[in-house]
Formats: sequence, structure tokens, C-alpha cells
Amino acid sequence: MRTAPTILHLDMDAFYASVEQASKPSLRGKAVVVGGLGPRGVVATASYEARVFGVHSAMPMGQARRLAPNAAYLVPRFDLYRSVSERVMELLRALSPLVEPLSLDEAFVDLEAGGVAWDERSARLAGVKLRADIRAVTGLTGSVGLAASKMLAKIASEEAKPDGLVVIEPGTERAMLGPMPVRILPGVGPATGDHLRRAGITTVEEIVEAGEDELVRLLGQAHGHGLYAMALARDDRPVVAEREAKSVSVEDTYDVDIHDRTRVGLEVQRLAERCVRRLRGAGLSGRTIVLKVRRYDFSTLTRSETLRGPTDDPAVVREAAARLLDSVDTTGGVRLLGVGVSGLADYTQEDLFAQAAGEGAVAESPVEERPVAPAEEQPSLAERRWPAGHDVRHAEFGHGWVQGSGLGRVTVRFETPTSEPGRVRTFRIDDPDLEAADPLPLVSVGERGPAGEAGSQAVSSVPASLPKSRSGNGGGAATSRP
Repeated sequence: MRTAPTILHLDMDAFYASVEQASKPSLRGKAVVVGGLGPRGVVATASYEARVFGVHSAMPMGQARRLAPNAAYLVPRFDLYRSVSERVMELLRALSPLVEPLSLDEAFVDLEAGGVAWDERSARLAGVKLRADIRAVTGLTGSVGLAASKMLAKIASEEAKPDGLVVIEPGTERAMLGPMPVRILPGVGPATGDHLRRAGITTVEEIVEAGEDELVRLLGQAHGHGLYAMALARDDRPVVAEREAKSVSVEDTYDVDIHDRTRVGLEVQRLAERCVRRLRGAGLSGRTIVLKVRRYDFSTLTRSETLRGPTDDPAVVREAAARLLDSVDTTGGVRLLGVGVSGLADYTQEDLFAQAAGEGAVAESPVEERPVAPAEEQPSLAERRWPAGHDVRHAEFGHGWVQGSGLGRVTVRFETPTSEPGRVRTFRIDDPDLEAADPLPLVSVGERGPAGEAGSQAVSSVPASLPKSRSGNGGGAATSRP
């Protein structure tokens, strides 16, 4: 196990919400919540201003609205988030060939493998420069943790939030981990945490005091050994450059249970089309088609069919998904549907068209992205056409974004990422001068972010201990500002 803190963990701060704030001047410094806006929607990301009110990711959107009624509630723009993420990942890959993305906004980097860091000082300088480069390229902030292992680097980045850098100095790891709650360790979720708590173990130091044999007795051989090693700050997991995708899938949760079998079938077809677009976008094909159905009583059924070879043909996937649906009883209503493809490969077997279709004919007409359904079971026309937060352009007023829609009207705020907060205007939803638009760049070419200089970075070394109190939004980092 290495001793120098040359493993870096980057975690972008409230990523989706921060992207929205960067693109919308009127929302900067305001509470912003991104996620599904229907009654069954959940929060994907909340800005730090929204977290003050208790809003957090995975919270039901209805609860978030009760906690922060005056926040801006926006529909995610994943294409924009992916494009910003790729800019960040490019910066990471410039540091090292060993970059392990965990999600759009989070990754590990082995700085030593890239030759940019070999001791504490060089690692710190690399982290400071990375944060400045991210601000310059995207206008966003990211928190950086540096340590000798992946586990410790991730803990350090959490302590650095928001907008900071924390280095865990060699020799301080055990003392730093000791007072922390057991949930800080990888693999300790709510169930394991409760199991340990009932055994009188609530901190990492108490894990060490209990001993390896007791951990094995409580949690089993593999989990007990692994958890005890991590409590001793032992983590030899390498940074893996390529994390092979095991499946590609899409799913939708519906605000109102779908009872109409015809609409269920149309939704499955639409999801199959979306899944194939995502599959092709990744340059992949797959041989196992998976259907997921969550019924009115929250019971979840999964059905799968394995083809003779990999495919990325939308007709093949649609037909397989339809056959799988035939084996599922949806009489009581459906609240969630999903279609996925696994058994991935980077090639396609071209003669599979007939294989999934069997002897029957395959419909050649494209499936509508949003099939028609009874009004009480789908969002209004305005909400479908003009999602809150999405970009629009007006022939007279220029670029803006949708603040809200309904009752035949859509309200737009006209501003751009580099403008002052803009004015608000309301139009008919069928106004011929208003159209959907692509997002604008968050940072103009050649523009430097306001924190582009290293001297403005929040940097800290972790001594023998960290503060025990941790705020709900991860903002309790121990930092010192030069």
C-alpha cells in the first residue's frame, strides 16, 4: 500500500443544481431543486441553498416542496450534464491514464501513475490546479480529496465539501478515522449500520476495539474481514481506468398508475426505443433484453429474454420487450416500467432481425416518443412541451428558459449564462415565435472563472483528527484559507 497521498477523488458540488445555476443568472445563490416534478418524482440534486431547508437527493419531490416552497424546481437536462461532465473528465485524463469515473460528477485519479504527483506537496499542487482548471473550463466548483487510498480520498473529498480541498497526511489515517461513524466506511449501509449499532458499535474506533473475530461473527467472513481492514485504514483497491458497463437501461415512474393495457404496451415500446438510442450512443450492443414492471402494490417483476447474439436493432428490442410484457399481469395498474439490455458487446450480429420477431411481421413505423393517453394519466400538453428549466428561443426576445407552464400558457425568463438576470414574459403554449433550443455554453471561450487563481482555493491538511460534527449537506469540512 502506498504512503503518499497520490490518490485523488473529485466530487463536483451539487452537480446538476450547480449546472442549472451556472446557466441561469437569476438562480445563482438561490435554492434550486432538480428532479422529477410529478407527485411521485424524487430529488436528483439540491443546491446547497436548498439543503439548508432539509432538502436532499432521493427525497420525494412532494416533501421537498413542503420544506422549500419557494425554491426553483427544474426538470433534469441530462444531455447538458453529460457534456459538462466530459469536459471535467478530459481534465482528469490529462493528469493520469488511470481515471475511474463513478458517475457524471465523481471520479478517482491515480496521480502517481500520471507522473504528476509523488509526495504530499506535488499532490496538493495538482489538486489546487485541477480545481482552478475546472472553474475556468466549466464555471463550476468541485471538492477534492487526496490520500493514500481510494477509501480515504473519498472521505477527504466529503470533508472538503463544498468547494474545498482536503489532504489526509500520511500517518494520521487511524486517528482521523477513529471518531467517525461506521457509515463512513464503504459497504456500510443502513442495514449493516443498524446491525452494528445493536451490537454497541457506532464509530470506526469501536470496530477496531471489537476485533476481527467479532466482526466476522456479526457480519460473516468476507464482509467482516473487509470492514475490519478498512477500519484500520487498509485499502489496496487500485484505480481502474475502465469500468465496464454491465447493462444499459431506462425506466419511467408514472404520476398516476397506468391501467390501460394498450398504453402500457406503448410505454414499453417507447422505453425500448430510448434504451436502444442510449445503447447505440455508447457504441454497444447486447443479447439479453430485460423488462422491469413495478405494479400498483409496489411489487416489482423482472422478465428477461436472451437472444442468440448481440443486437442494437430497435425492432428486435421492441419485439422482445413486447413478448416479455405478455407474461406480466398488469390488471391492477403499473407505477413504473423499465427496459434494459445486458450481455453487452461492442459489435452487432446483423442477422438477428427475424430472431426476435419470430415468424410474425415487425412494425416498421417508429414508436412515438410520448404516446397519447387519457388526460388524467399524463402531464398536460404545456408541461410535456415546455419542461421547467429547459431552454427555449423566441424570435423577438432571444434565448431563455422555461419557468413554468400550464393553463395554456408558458412563462419564460430571458437570460443567458453570461448575461445579467433577465426579464420574465408569458406566452401561449402554441406561440409560433417560441421554440425549444439547445443549451448555451456555461463559460465563454477564453473566459476564466472568478476562482481561477490558486490563491483563492480552499485547501486543508487533515491533522490527527477532524471535527466530529458533520452538517447535513457535507459542508463541515476542516479547511484553512490562505
